[in-house]
Amino acid sequence: MIPARYEASRFPGKLMQDLGGKPVIVRTYEAMTATQLFDDVMVVTDSDIIFEAIAQIGGKVVMSKKEHQCGSDRIAEAAEDVDVDIIVNVQGDEPFTDRESLEKLLEVFKEDPKQEIDLASLMNPMQGMEEIENPNNVKVVVDNRNFALYFSRAPIPYPRELQEDTVYYEHKGVYAFRRQALLDFPKMNILSLEATEKIEATRYLEYGKKIKMVVTQVSGIEIDTPEDLIAAQKVWK
Repeated sequence: MIPARYEASRFPGKLMQDLGGKPVIVRTYEAMTATQLFDDVMVVTDSDIIFEAIAQIGGKVVMSKKEHQCGSDRIAEAAEDVDVDIIVNVQGDEPFTDRESLEKLLEVFKEDPKQEIDLASLMNPMQGMEEIENPNNVKVVVDNRNFALYFSRAPIPYPRELQEDTVYYEHKGVYAFRRQALLDFPKMNILSLEATEKIEATRYLEYGKKIKMVVTQVSGIEIDTPEDLIAAQKVWK
């Protein structure tokens, strides 16, 4: 499922910006269908413009309510009508999400016979303090089994004594949910950590859900700003 909101706060209308002759949201949809990993791929949107863009290429798209506060809320609404075990959420602004990373994400559920994992997500190593200190890059710290401990816009761990083997990980906005974990999400009120950081993944942690993090070496480009779009257009060419 690809949540697709038109009125993005930092870059309104970004999903309809041109990327190699097609809107960003169309590129993301086509990239996901091309992986051939999924029984079904659908866009979930509150926008007539985005709805038409996907419908025109023969894609599957459903209209959601407009009052959802985040992507997980949006796709949880659509998940009520599908009978599946695992639902993958790829953000509409991530057309460079690769097949190999998605395969790794799905694999963790096959290796979880006790169904300990509620959801899984991606992280990739970061390079350079400028990238690490950028609050637009969400950082994650994990335990020795790669379960998420915390997500933050601040540099975590704090580099009081930076060691050579210290690795900072950026959280990528790609999730794989057990269906029930996703359906539970809208029932959980926003608590203080999510309200402060504005990171929806923290809500799961605050309610005791277990998030398995999967390392990917593919950073890709998340199109959050006009500058990101310029970078994406160069990569696409």
